[in-house]
Amino acid sequence: MAYPKEPRLHELAGKIIEYGRLAHEYGGRGVADAWFDMEEKMKETLEKLQGLPIDAELKEREPDDLPSIRAQRTEGPRRLWASFDKSVYKEKLEGAMLARFAGCTLGAPVEFWEVSDMEKWAAYIGDAFPPQHYWSKIKNPNDLRYGKSTFYEYTLEGLTQVPVDDDITYTILGLLIAEEHGLNFTTEDVGKSWLKYLPVACTAEEAALNNLKAGIPALQAADVNNPFCQWIGADIRSDPWAYLAPAYPAKAAEYAYRDAYLSHRRNGIYGEMFFSAAQSAAFAVDHPEQALRIGLTEIPKECSLYKDVEWALAVSGEIHDYKEARAAVDERFKGMSGVHTNNNACLTVFGLMIGGTDVSKVISETVAMGLDNDCTAATAGSIVGAIAGKSGVPEHWVKPFHDTVTTYMTNAEKFQISDLVDRFTILAGKTHHEA
Repeated sequence: MAYPKEPRLHELAGKIIEYGRLAHEYGGRGVADAWFDMEEKMKETLEKLQGLPIDAELKEREPDDLPSIRAQRTEGPRRLWASFDKSVYKEKLEGAMLARFAGCTLGAPVEFWEVSDMEKWAAYIGDAFPPQHYWSKIKNPNDLRYGKSTFYEYTLEGLTQVPVDDDITYTILGLLIAEEHGLNFTTEDVGKSWLKYLPVACTAEEAALNNLKAGIPALQAADVNNPFCQWIGADIRSDPWAYLAPAYPAKAAEYAYRDAYLSHRRNGIYGEMFFSAAQSAAFAVDHPEQALRIGLTEIPKECSLYKDVEWALAVSGEIHDYKEARAAVDERFKGMSGVHTNNNACLTVFGLMIGGTDVSKVISETVAMGLDNDCTAATAGSIVGAIAGKSGVPEHWVKPFHDTVTTYMTNAEKFQISDLVDRFTILAGKTHHEA
């Protein structure tokens, strides 16, 4: 779907402000009135955009309620393990979690960098590219991410634990939600946990959190002041539900739906469901492509995300490296936000198809593709890590973590990775025994 040509709104807004300031400096009158008139016109335009009619047929193909989503799925395995083997699960869970943490930590300091900028930086500091290890140096090393970890703490020299990131924070928050509210948790329960644990959030999550704080019910929190409801924010919250429902993609997608509905709609919801199902399937298959195709069976077959992922899988044989992957995505998704669910999902697919079962190649190629590359590399890492298991994650990615992970959650900032594994194992066993 081609986007309409965008007007030069940012440029014009900047000029309106600066010419207003200049006019005031020259002694001109009426600047405030001119600015006010423009603000009112912008508000009118915003209301007009919000009130435009939507395509009713497309809406039917992209429902927001779980029964309708399920009714529009293709046939899938739904469940892949007849029984729960704790030792098999833990080996695969540790692989998924460690590769996720590695992909995220590798991508975080270069999040949203242009591919050419990453290439130049790697050449300047003498690192390989795509990166074969954590960055040896990074720009602005003393700047903070989420008010907790300096950028230095994401470098090979500065790493002493898994540093802070939202992708990792939501992984652990998902566990806390299930522990505190049970496996039958609701979207309302997710909202309660957000209010308890999240001091900050971004884009759709920030909108939902602000709406919760304003007293808007959890089931409506995604619908107010939220133009980000199809962005990647739910997608990055997909992994805990797969860890709670390994080899049980239908249940993982159901858990993901309850979580995603708090902040997202349509393809934003499907992104979390798709990747939860794919990560869940990864516990029981031999190659990422199998996991991805199973993941597709848990979302509506006519939605745009399904079609976009199908496209990525279809052309993946022609995509040999990060440059070709990014070029293909840029061409297909012209005009789409760089933090949208669909374009980033396709980069994740390409990273997995290029790297196969090689954990290092998957996360390094995915980071090199850019866009929201800490998110994409984390999700790709989780899928390939579940397939490869802990023994398949090279030690150089894991050793700097020292069994410790940090978050920015209120009163829940530091965890042992080994303890998280044990806690997920308890609940995953319950998921399978209660089914």
